[in-house]
Amino acid sequence: MMEAKSGQQNEYEQVREDLRRLQEDMAKLTRSVAEGQKNNISHLRDEIRRESREAFDQVKRRGDEAIDRAKEASGKAVENVEHKIEERPFLSIVLMFLAGLLVGRLLDR
Repeated sequence: MMEAKSGQQNEYEQVREDLRRLQEDMAKLTRSVAEGQKNNISHLRDEIRRESREAFDQVKRRGDEAIDRAKEASGKAVENVEHKIEERPFLSIVLMFLAGLLVGRLLDR
């Protein structure tokens, strides 16, 4: 009978030891998962920053290209107007005078 109690006691101690190890393993696993999540979050944050920079650079580059095209177009328009004025200076003066009269009439109302 004593041996039966001793065997049960050993089994009880063994179960207790197994539960303690299981608890330690769970704590290690929890820490490992938490660290992995931190690394994932850090990686995602870095990825978002990188993609944001790329998107910003692309938008900036497109904006600069649009500004350059607008400058070229306006420069060509000014050259065309200057050329037309040089070709027919008297007609240009008359047209400017008439445009001034028209704007003056509109502003008087």
